[in-house]
Amino acid sequence: MLFAAQSDAGQSIGEELLVLGALFVIAYILGRLGKLIGLPAIPIYMLVGLIASPNFHFFPLEVPSADVHLIAVFGLIFLLFNLGLEFDQDAFFGNFTSLIISGGSRIIINFGVGFLFGLWVGWGTREALIIAGMTATSSSAIITKLLIELRRLANNETPTVLGIAIVEDVFIAIYLAIVTVILNGKTDVWQIVGELAISFGFLIGMFVLARWGGRFVSRLIGTRDDELFTIVFFGLAVAFGGIGELLGVSDAIGAFLIGLVLGATRFRARIEQLSLPLRDVFAAFFFLEFGLALEPSQFGSVLVPVILAVVLTLVLNTAGGQLIAVLNKLTPAEGLNVSAMLQNRGEFALILATLAAGAGLDSRLTPFAGLYVLIMAIVGPILAVNSERIGGLFGRRRRRIVTSPNVDVEREAELALAEAAMSGDDLPEAFEIAAGERPEEEAVVTADAAQTADAAAEADTESAVDVEAVDRDSARRRDPEY
Repeated sequence: MLFAAQSDAGQSIGEELLVLGALFVIAYILGRLGKLIGLPAIPIYMLVGLIASPNFHFFPLEVPSADVHLIAVFGLIFLLFNLGLEFDQDAFFGNFTSLIISGGSRIIINFGVGFLFGLWVGWGTREALIIAGMTATSSSAIITKLLIELRRLANNETPTVLGIAIVEDVFIAIYLAIVTVILNGKTDVWQIVGELAISFGFLIGMFVLARWGGRFVSRLIGTRDDELFTIVFFGLAVAFGGIGELLGVSDAIGAFLIGLVLGATRFRARIEQLSLPLRDVFAAFFFLEFGLALEPSQFGSVLVPVILAVVLTLVLNTAGGQLIAVLNKLTPAEGLNVSAMLQNRGEFALILATLAAGAGLDSRLTPFAGLYVLIMAIVGPILAVNSERIGGLFGRRRRRIVTSPNVDVEREAELALAEAAMSGDDLPEAFEIAAGERPEEEAVVTADAAQTADAAAEADTESAVDVEAVDRDSARRRDPEY
């Protein structure tokens, strides 16, 4: 009897592993096909989960969605952990006024119109608040990925796009702290005030620690052993996710804040290098699970609101791009590039839908978010790919070339290195572009020049290793999968 029970359990585990493995192989195949037309991974993983869903009746094997859930939670935690880790405090505080004006005006307009739209849909006030959050912010991960793949890191509008993404990250932290308390359904005013005070106290405390406590935290977690180092930051990410949940600010915001703190240490690049594979795998489970929860039969009930939300998003962001261009003295063509990049929606809308489902809000929010993200994650990259061609009607775009000693040369070097790493350009040429010593159009590396550079690199091994290390670090920092 015992042997038979163990045999059945082993067979069940084997079937579950087979199913999950098959789903990831399918995701790989579809992902390769999607990259041919510039699609990010998020809608691919969601589609795989959708076709494997028991509600879709397409995949022949039963998917153990309950077993996927815990790993999906890790995916949610590491998505926000890496978002905090990559948060650029120097860029935010160094350009605070201009970023707040550009990013803040965009968020206020998008969120306000999104909230009114949510009220018009008629699903409830709390549901309207969730819809407003879904439509207000972009996917910074997809934006970063597109900037690198489309080789726009040297564009004049790129610092503005990245700066707005930083402002949106701050908004996400504050918004999640507030919306989590609201979703709890508490009605006592003082209880709500108390929970908000705890939430903001947690936010402020972690921001202060990230701003001024980086050196202290570095001493606490420093070790040369990669295995132990991975264990400690993984444990901190999961533990602070739990602390955030216990404090009522959600596991996502807890993970974001500890990522913010660790990003302020001298180990930031090392943590990014070790955490990106973890994030990519766990996040794939998160998007897969969300796809599993989608029921195609419910799409009909949310089709009209989704289409209106998509049209509203496209119109608002296109007009907003021109407003941002005026505020930042960009050309109309560059404003179009800004709007095309900021059209993308992704992981945050799905995180909000997950929180709403857990709080027992209107069940139509899940298919609404799923269909909305699927459409925007496809339309957004297509618009980004063609925005420069369309922008050519407004005039020729400009490239950023450093000519003033006041320009942050280190930042330019990092951007040029990331672009060179992704495109295969010669690294010394990338350094020259970053320093403003030659225009990008002249930085075309011929086969002979590449061979010469390779020979020189072999002659000086230490220098080559150092440059490769900088290249890998920069590429990993600028090239997340989401």
